[in-house]
Amino acid sequence: MVVDPPSDPPLPLAARPEAAAQVDGPNDAAAPDAEAMLDLRLVRGAQQGELASFNSLVRRHEQAVFNVCLRLLRDAHAAEDATQETFVKGWTAIHTFRGELVRPWLLRIATNRCYDLLRARHRRPARSLDAEPFEIEPDWTSQAGQEEHPESFAVRAELALHLERALAALPDDQRLAAILIDVQGYGYEETAAITGAALGTVKSRISRARARLRQMLRDDPACAELFERFGRPTED
Repeated sequence: MVVDPPSDPPLPLAARPEAAAQVDGPNDAAAPDAEAMLDLRLVRGAQQGELASFNSLVRRHEQAVFNVCLRLLRDAHAAEDATQETFVKGWTAIHTFRGELVRPWLLRIATNRCYDLLRARHRRPARSLDAEPFEIEPDWTSQAGQEEHPESFAVRAELALHLERALAALPDDQRLAAILIDVQGYGYEETAAITGAALGTVKSRISRARARLRQMLRDDPACAELFERFGRPTED
C-alpha cells in the first residue's frame, strides 16, 4: 500500500488487514525516552523536508494507527483508508508539531478522522462480526495457548465476539477510552494526550466503560453461560 500526499513522492504504508488479529500495544523494545528522542529527530528531519525521515515515522507507528482505526471503524478497508489519510495529514501538518509525543499526535489525527467517517455514515456500523473477513481477537479472550483444548478455545472465541459487540455498544467517548487503555494498552496520560481530554475525564470514562461492559455481559444469558463454561465468574 502507498500513501500519495499531494505534490510529494509516495509514502510507503505496510498496514494490512491480515495483521489486524494481532493487537499491538505500546512498543517496549526501547526505553520510552529513547523512543521519544528518536521520534523527535525524525520529526525534525521531516520538518526540513526529508521524506525518508517521515517514512521512518510511518513504519514506526503505522500498526498502532491501523489497530485503533480498525477498532473504531470495525471495517478493514475503511481502517486502511483512514490510516493512509492519517499519515497524509501528518505529512502535510508536520510543521504544526510542537515537541509533543509523536504517537499521541498521530493517534489524535487518526481518531478525529475515524469520527468524521462515522458521522458521515449517520450511525455506527451494525454489521455482524461474523461477517468480517478476519477475526478480531482481543488479547483478553481469544488468544489460546498451544496446549489449550479445542473446546476451550472455541469458548474463548465466542466470548471474544460477545465482548466485541458489547464494546461496540458503548458511547463513543467510553468506547475510545476502552480501546486505547484496555485493548491497545496505552496509559491514562497517553490516552489523555490522544483524546485531548483531562486526565480525570479519561479515568472517569474508562471506569464507566468497564462498569457498563460488565453489566452488559452479566445481562446476556448466552455470555453468562460461556463464562461459566470457561470457568470464569462474571463478577470482579
